[in-house]
Amino acid sequence: MRVMGVDPGLTRCGLGAVVGRAGAPLTLVKVGVARTPAGDDIGARLAAIEVEIERWLDEVRPDAVAVERVFSQSNLRTVMGTAQASAVAILCAARRGLPVALHTPSEVKAAITGYGNADKAQVGTMVTRLLRLDAMPKPADAADALALAICHIWRGGTQNRLAAALAKARPAAVPAKGTAP
Repeated sequence: MRVMGVDPGLTRCGLGAVVGRAGAPLTLVKVGVARTPAGDDIGARLAAIEVEIERWLDEVRPDAVAVERVFSQSNLRTVMGTAQASAVAILCAARRGLPVALHTPSEVKAAITGYGNADKAQVGTMVTRLLRLDAMPKPADAADALALAICHIWRGGTQNRLAAALAKARPAAVPAKGTAP
């Protein structure tokens, strides 16, 4: 499975792609960061992020996209920018019919390090080891995007198979009275 991870942000939007499957070695496809100037208009910044994500989707051709789930922060401005960048990533994937998974930061940290409150250095170190890289991806947003992709490979496949099995096991819907089946 080839997964593109997106660590959303307006100034730095981490992007990373990994190929692999649960229980097998993982391989780095690409890693980087889409940057926008803080002084630019919000519309221009979101458009620039969209262009970069679309370029990545064209190049990487992922099977799925994993995006960090926006969580509450004390700084409303930061949370809004993160949510807006997240929406751009989700929209770009949806246009292509790609499945999108949202993973919380603590879920990603637990999947990568075994500890849901791990710091950025611990996540970066584990990403470096898991992908057998010579150096830790910089900045941390890039490593976080790779961590999202790895988390989805390890957890997403199982979650998707479980959801499919549950859907298959559900009885067929009974049509409402007076409607055709």
